[in-house]
Amino acid sequence: MKIGITAKGDNLDSEVDPRFGRCKYFIIVDPDTLEFEAIENFSIEASGGAGVQSGQLVATKEVEVILTGNIGPNAFQILQSAGIKTITGASGKVREAIEKYKKGGFKPVEGSNVNSKFGVLEEKNRR
Repeated sequence: MKIGITAKGDNLDSEVDPRFGRCKYFIIVDPDTLEFEAIENFSIEASGGAGVQSGQLVATKEVEVILTGNIGPNAFQILQSAGIKTITGASGKVREAIEKYKKGGFKPVEGSNVNSKFGVLEEKNRR
């Protein structure tokens, strides 16, 4: 089984990125062995459609679950169509989110928890 986690860096000690579509990296990890692959998210700079592009990227990695802070409606729909369970509210280090997941500390959500422009607004506020 593989899970995907949005991250600000390329390793298990990175912080969870609260944005799905515009996260810096996706960490694809086997929660049992902690073997992982870090994938840079090139959708971060997209003028639009970042959530959809990111969802499509994750779907190609055969993950069963995504852990993230927040997810918009378009990204959620892509993941749902691919049969990927979505969990929001993840924070802290990637390694900590994995442990919380393994202990049953997260429940999949039934829809998005932010609007479709959340990541864009966050990025503009940082500049």
